[in-house]
Amino acid sequence: MPELPEVETVMRGLSAVLTGRTIARAETRRAGLRWPFPENLAERLGGRRVEGFRRRGKYMLMRLSEGESALIHLGMSGRMVARPPGQEPVARIAPQGAFSDARGAGDGLAHEHLMLETEDGWRVGFQDPRRFGCLDLVPTGAEDGHRLLAGLGPEPLDDAFTAAALSRSLAGKNTPIKAALLDQGVVAGLGNIYVAEALFRAGLSPRRLAGTVPGARAARLVPAIKAVLGEAIEAGGSSLRDYVRSDGELGRFQDRFEVYDRLGHPCPRCPGPPACPGVARIVQAGRSSFFCPRTQR
Repeated sequence: MPELPEVETVMRGLSAVLTGRTIARAETRRAGLRWPFPENLAERLGGRRVEGFRRRGKYMLMRLSEGESALIHLGMSGRMVARPPGQEPVARIAPQGAFSDARGAGDGLAHEHLMLETEDGWRVGFQDPRRFGCLDLVPTGAEDGHRLLAGLGPEPLDDAFTAAALSRSLAGKNTPIKAALLDQGVVAGLGNIYVAEALFRAGLSPRRLAGTVPGARAARLVPAIKAVLGEAIEAGGSSLRDYVRSDGELGRFQDRFEVYDRLGHPCPRCPGPPACPGVARIVQAGRSSFFCPRTQR
């Protein structure tokens, strides 16, 4: 599932194509995805001007004229594919979680469940083979009250996400810090990849109890989270199996992984064997955690 940097990259690609344009026509090709589409969705989107975009956690909000926003979540296999005027669709499926401008990756029209066409001929399709994504409409002024957003924690790149704020959220928690950071109510948008990289930079073991992090450890962890996310966005996200950037190219942050998916590789901070056997892997709540057992405590 795309994490914050990938969703941010997709959103920026969509914004470049759609902001300031009017949706001349919309078409739904099934009743919904994970949940049913809003009633009369196509008619309600048609004729609306796209005023801009906002990201909240792993969700995108496409702000429309007349005071409504389209809330979009890509799920596990969703992607946004755009075709410029005159561009014919091709028969292969674009990579997961991707926004594509159709000059590189192709369409998967068998799985395109919603299509938007602008007045000047751009077409944007929401493709989702596994149908775990979703789209809903919400009043723009009430976005944060939507049931999918109301319980989200602070945005990790906002100034309000500080060591003191994280310390308050973690106080008294007896779960591992890895699990706490994946809790979208503690901080919004983090997933397995960027939690692993941030914990490494902060020198904290994924097994450490969250309640022991407030204070000096949180003061190391917060800037590590911000730095990892910022660098990943700059690199266009991480492409492991499916994800590509808005220009159809791969994200490049996977080339900078220090621990994630690097089992047995030398830790970049350690002298190597026998002092350190390299990056280790454990399973926490059914998910892999990668870390350096020597430097992360």
